[in-house]
Amino acid sequence: MARTYEKIVSTTLGSAAADVTFNSINSTYTDLVLVSSILGVTSQSYSPRVRFNSDTTSNYSVTYMYGTGSTTGTGRGSDASFAYIGHLIGYPVTGSPMTIITQIQNYSNTNVYKTLVSRSNNINTDIDAIVGMWRSNSAITSINIAFQSGTNFQAGSTFSIYGIKKAV
Repeated sequence: MARTYEKIVSTTLGSAAADVTFNSINSTYTDLVLVSSILGVTSQSYSPRVRFNSDTTSNYSVTYMYGTGSTTGTGRGSDASFAYIGHLIGYPVTGSPMTIITQIQNYSNTNVYKTLVSRSNNINTDIDAIVGMWRSNSAITSINIAFQSGTNFQAGSTFSIYGIKKAV
């Protein structure tokens, strides 16, 4: 990664978990990058999502598009209690990783709503591009990641947060 990226925190799950939460994110950086490698378990559809600062109210909206190689789709959701960061049509191979890179702009700026741009892919199923917004002026100090369906993340899934340093 570029020299302006600095790893803030990283975790690899030792056992299945319903969610992953990163707390006490300081405001040292301009933007954040969340890198996730999520392992699947069945042929179900999964939709990983994020919540900021434990906010479960209807302050999130998202626009997405995806492609499978044979089909494409788009959608939009507003007034949701979370923002999607990926959508997977199914895991045909148990343990097949879904890689997600989510950029969170201006996370510590208290004068703007927070936006995110997320790209996800799984070599066996589909690719996605998502733009989301958290309609809050609060600085992001906590990020919670979970599947919207309540399915557990599997052992071996990894999550890392990088801070982008201010230009000097």
